[in-house]
Amino acid sequence: MAEEHQMVPQERAIHALNTIIQLHFEKTLEKKRAVDQQKKELWRLFQIFFIFLGLVFGALVQSPILQCRHCWVPIGLLSLGHLIFYVSVAQIIRCINGFKYQRRCHKLTLALATERLKQLRMRAGGDMDFGDDEEDLEIHYQEPPESYFFKFKRNWVLHFGFLILTYFFMVSSSIILLCF
Repeated sequence: MAEEHQMVPQERAIHALNTIIQLHFEKTLEKKRAVDQQKKELWRLFQIFFIFLGLVFGALVQSPILQCRHCWVPIGLLSLGHLIFYVSVAQIIRCINGFKYQRRCHKLTLALATERLKQLRMRAGGDMDFGDDEEDLEIHYQEPPESYFFKFKRNWVLHFGFLILTYFFMVSSSIILLCF
């Protein structure tokens, strides 16, 4: 009878851990799909932006009317376009980083739950008393260490460094085309 009483909590614990594992696995996949969708949106935004830059640059090259005193027009247009693009990219990168952070949390929680399930199954074969370790089976939502955030900062620096260089290149090209 005591062995039968022990099996019920073990089976419940195994079932609960399997449910936690399944949930966090599904959440991990969901966050991966969300990151992929945001990355597609980011690439689409980059394509539109470079088409815009190409149109402005093409108009500068083709226009016989624009002169050096008119350089504020393309520079203003480029500045406005870059500002709108920067805000859009910042929003998408913020979403991507948020999804990546949540995905990492789910992966860490999934790993912990999987490890606990493995330990429980190993103990299930032995004659150990299970009742004392019930709080050991609680799986708390795991978060990555602070060093994980440096990955996000690197992404911000790379994207915005590229955008700043693009802006300066387009402004200097406009000035060179119109004034020299």
